[in-house]
Order: sequence, then C-alpha cells, then structure tokens
Amino acid sequence: MVSPSCLAAYDFLATGVMLVGADGRILYLNSAAETLVGMSGVLLAGQPFDSLFGHNTELIAALNAARDTHETVTEHDLPVQVNGHPATRVSCTITVHDGPEWAFMLELRPADQRLRIARQENIRAQQEASRELLRNLAHEIKNPLGGIRGAAQLLEHELSRESLREYTQVIIKEADRLQSLMERLLTPHRLPKLSPVNIHEALERVRSLLLAETPHGIRIRRDYDVSLPEIRADAEQLIQAVLNVARNAVQAMGGKGELAFRTRAARQVTLNNRRHRLALRLDIVDNGPGIPEALREQIFFPLVSGREGGSGLGLPLAQTLVAQNRGVIEFESQPGHTVFSFYFPLENASHKP
Repeated sequence: MVSPSCLAAYDFLATGVMLVGADGRILYLNSAAETLVGMSGVLLAGQPFDSLFGHNTELIAALNAARDTHETVTEHDLPVQVNGHPATRVSCTITVHDGPEWAFMLELRPADQRLRIARQENIRAQQEASRELLRNLAHEIKNPLGGIRGAAQLLEHELSRESLREYTQVIIKEADRLQSLMERLLTPHRLPKLSPVNIHEALERVRSLLLAETPHGIRIRRDYDVSLPEIRADAEQLIQAVLNVARNAVQAMGGKGELAFRTRAARQVTLNNRRHRLALRLDIVDNGPGIPEALREQIFFPLVSGREGGSGLGLPLAQTLVAQNRGVIEFESQPGHTVFSFYFPLENASHKP
C-alpha cells in the first residue's frame, strides 16, 4: 500500500506517474498520468498492468527490460493506448524499486512536449547565431553607409540642375532607410522594464493601430478570457511584438480578411526549459493564404520574408522581444488558417472570480 503522503506529492507533478506493484497490478496514477491515458486512476487501480497495456508491445518490452536488468530504462516516442482510447505517444522512464510500497514507477511525458522543447532550444540557438551575425554586419555596414550619405550631400551642393539632385535625394533616402534598418537590428537588446500588464489593454491598443492603418477590408474579432490575471512584462515591448505579428498577418491577407485575438489560460506548459503550472496563451489567428512550406523552418530567421518587398525583420524582432519577457512564440499554418501563439508564465497567479 502506497502511503497517502507519497501520493499527495505525486499529484503536484506535471509528469505523469504510474505505480505498479510486485504482483503486476496498477496501484496508482497521478492526475497527469490520467490525462495521458484518458482514464481515471480510480478505475485503473487494482487492474493487471498486462491486461490493460499488453497490446502496447514496446511499453511491455521496456518494462521487462527494467525488470530483467534492474536498471532504469527510458524510451521515447512510445505509443500508449488503453481500452480503445486514442493512442498517445509518450516518453517513458521506468524505475525499479525493491521497497514494499511499489515495484515499478513509470514516468510518462507527452512526446510532443519533448519535441517542442527541442524545437525551442534549436530556435534559440539559431536565433542567437543569426543575431550575432546581424550585429556584426550592422556595425560593418553603418560606417560606409554614413560615408555614402555624406558624399551624396556634398555632391548635391555641387549640382546646378534640379533634376540631377533627385538622384542624390534617392541615395540619401535609401541610406537613411538602411540606417534605420541597422538600428532596428541593434535596438531590441535593451533590458525589458517589467511591470504588471493587462494583456487585453495591450491588444486593444494593437487593434486600434491596425484599424487606423487599414480602415477598410480588415475585421478584427476579439475572443478574450477576461478572468486572466495580469502578466509581468514590458508593456511597450509586448505591444510591439504583438503588432509585428498582427501586421504581418494583415499584410499576408493583402489588407482584406479576418483577424482574431484570442486569450486563454494554458496549464502545464514548458517555456524556455521551465515547467509552468499556469501560463497565458494569446492566439493571433488569420484566414490568409498561410505560410509557404519552404519558409516554415526559417520564418523566425532575420531577413527571411515570404512577401515581396518585406524586410524579414518583423517576426524575428517579435520573437526577440517575447523571449526577453520570458515568453515564447509558436505557430501552426495551413491555407486559410494560420495561428501564432504567444505564451507567458503566470507565476503565483489565479483566475479572477
């Protein structure tokens, strides 16, 4: 018999835990494991493990390997199914125990969670490498750019014909545009000024800006969970990040279509290698053409754009700003339905009554 104090500790874990006795019967599942297998621990307790999971050959093989070697066994991407419920792919760690309370502990984690964490780490590494490259390029470009602009100004004073001065103005304006581009590459690295921020107030500001820019053709639908608490963030950086993503969606739709802002609470979310029991999720949804398949792995890379004339900086800057505020951005896209999801931690937060 497993002690109640031990079970209480397992209930607070985000990882699914299943305890199996020496006789092969299931003793206990915590709430995370119940969610993964799709059944109540009360119904499964006392049932033979083999009769419930016997058709999960890879899981049974891992359990037998742990029993035979008396060592911890970890397997990834195992399909787990019980009583006709939909199969769930999990990472499973099996630990053998000689004590009187239980013989095997199975720790279950969703496989997509592991892939998601790996993807976040890969994006961060690539982002940092790209950022360092861009910083170096920006510094190298700024000096000759200033020289080009200065030479164009001197040349303009020497020209007598107004028509020729139009060409120098083109040089000066393009030099200014590139100078602004370089500054945008270098400025997101200031430390955020964290303070309580109401996500819906930030969204309303973004909404008003977008409607002012595109007064005709764009509909913005709001689907807010008004019970969500405030988050700690830099308000201006948050607004800029959301605006970049939303503006990108509007441009992808050609200024015509529907945009939706949706907020929800998300539970048991891993952000930047930390597990959070509660997080805020903000979805920006558009019904545009979607992100081309060839660009999906590089969409957050600087200077990558699927739009003619695009700078390819909006999404990388948004990702940088969100990361500085302890959040992450993910996306799913198909023709007619693209969702960019922002996640921010809500430590010690609870829904308003």
